[in-house]
Amino acid sequence: MHRIRQPFSRRGFLKAGLSAPFAFRALGVASGKVDIAVIGASTGGVAAALAAMRTGARVLLTEETDWVGGQLTSQLVPPDEHPWIEHTGVTRLYRTYRNAVRAFYRDHYPLTAEARATPFLNPGNGSVSRITHEPRVSLEVLESMLQPYLSSGQLTLLLRHKPVQAEVAGNRIRRVQLRALDTGSVVEVEAAYFLDATDQGDLLPISGTEYVTGAESRAQTGEPTAPEIVQPHNIQAFTVCFALGYREGEDHTIEKPAQYSFWRDYVPALKPAWPGKLLSLSYSNPVTLEPRTLTVDPTREAVPGGPLNLWIYRRIRDRRNFTDTATGSDISLINWPQNDYWLGRIHEQSDAENSRHLEAGKQLSLSLLYWLQTEAPRPDGGQGWKGLELRKDVSGTADGLAKYPYIRESRRIRAEYTVTEKQVGLKARAAVLGIPEREVRAETFADSVGVGSYRIDLHPSTGGDNYIDISSLPFQIPLGALIPQRMENLIAACKNIGVTHLTNGCYRLHPVEWNIGESAGYLAGWCVARGDSPRAVRNQKQKLDEFQREIARQGVELNWPQYTAR
Repeated sequence: MHRIRQPFSRRGFLKAGLSAPFAFRALGVASGKVDIAVIGASTGGVAAALAAMRTGARVLLTEETDWVGGQLTSQLVPPDEHPWIEHTGVTRLYRTYRNAVRAFYRDHYPLTAEARATPFLNPGNGSVSRITHEPRVSLEVLESMLQPYLSSGQLTLLLRHKPVQAEVAGNRIRRVQLRALDTGSVVEVEAAYFLDATDQGDLLPISGTEYVTGAESRAQTGEPTAPEIVQPHNIQAFTVCFALGYREGEDHTIEKPAQYSFWRDYVPALKPAWPGKLLSLSYSNPVTLEPRTLTVDPTREAVPGGPLNLWIYRRIRDRRNFTDTATGSDISLINWPQNDYWLGRIHEQSDAENSRHLEAGKQLSLSLLYWLQTEAPRPDGGQGWKGLELRKDVSGTADGLAKYPYIRESRRIRAEYTVTEKQVGLKARAAVLGIPEREVRAETFADSVGVGSYRIDLHPSTGGDNYIDISSLPFQIPLGALIPQRMENLIAACKNIGVTHLTNGCYRLHPVEWNIGESAGYLAGWCVARGDSPRAVRNQKQKLDEFQREIARQGVELNWPQYTAR
């Protein structure tokens, strides 16, 4: 499976004082102690667990669904990555994961000779990524990366468990209770460090860790694009993704969704205005906000100079890459403007209200599918694509929808350092420095623990904002953004780091989240083995230098090469 397990140097990690294995009792109330508890097996959570175990720590990894991997798997979102991804700008461990995805296809799928010989195989040839692929393949790869640690007992994995309560003493979390969603039983875990790698920052409110939600005001952050007034309930849309195949000449039309009439006639009330109904082939250009026409055609590739064919955008299986063309079809993941849900949130409210909005998000996605099957305009002048088939096997669910919604914006810790638009936004950074945009670089962080690159890309929000999509610069991940201002043994390991409503838009994508989680795992393992605190590692130069040298040896890139600085 092309795994690389490079242990930490004994010079870097002393392996002292590590706990005994965690002792669980199946399906019963249990308690136990580990070195590091990673709460949430998101993309960042899996990376955090792998990194922590490389230090020799014993780890508990929990997950609300029955699939590890977050956006890569249970949320059905193929990787969104930067242009240099095949050569630089990611950790060695993330590259190992990507290589293993391609190796899995070569080892197990009936690829054509041409596809098999393609060094940078893109199974779906989706336009959003250089490696659009089936979520189950990511699941296989991530599980294989975790399996050696499960076999040795160094890792305990609890699926279908959700954090519900935390016991805190002063500025430290002593233990966290997790409820089994299938049985109702409770597990209580004690750990030296707790890493919040849930997609919505679930550990923050129950532990009393200070956090931020929504949009900060311009006065708070100094960001030129921030609103004048703080908007704590204004967060980006979430999306309930799903997978579709296409069978020409067949009828796979689903039952009319209960909320179809509402969504068929729904006109978004956004500012600036959205061009007409949500269920249509027009939307706001994310950058200019001018009306833009799209197309959906599962029978053809992109037309040069024509509108974007959404079918290809997140296609994860291009039948031309495989020899089973007689039976196999394309598969596309549906995460489009038309099924972004922004009429409410699914956290920071009552369980009933959260559930109501989640159900509405599911209804929107099913309504989009029904509209595509029955009413969507076709290039040939017809209406509807009855051959579109809801691929429940791809999602692994009875209803065909993702196991968990795609969450773009989480609760965010009040961190030792918060990255703002002025550090990474092209125009804002140029204005701060007073230099031309062509010469500007993102701010350099002395405590860098990784790199990333993506536009500041915010989808329509619960506050009624249309897209906010502005240029950003290849950036670093500061260690201070992972460390809360007060709590001593909680580390952010996902989208919940010290960023703003705006900069979350460029720090939320797959390779950046992985890097955040991986560096959080190394930090926790370092602190367990050395007896240091995260704050001391960041704020004492000698310790920071040692830690950065060690994670760099593990393949964490701390700086961008000069040619990628723009």
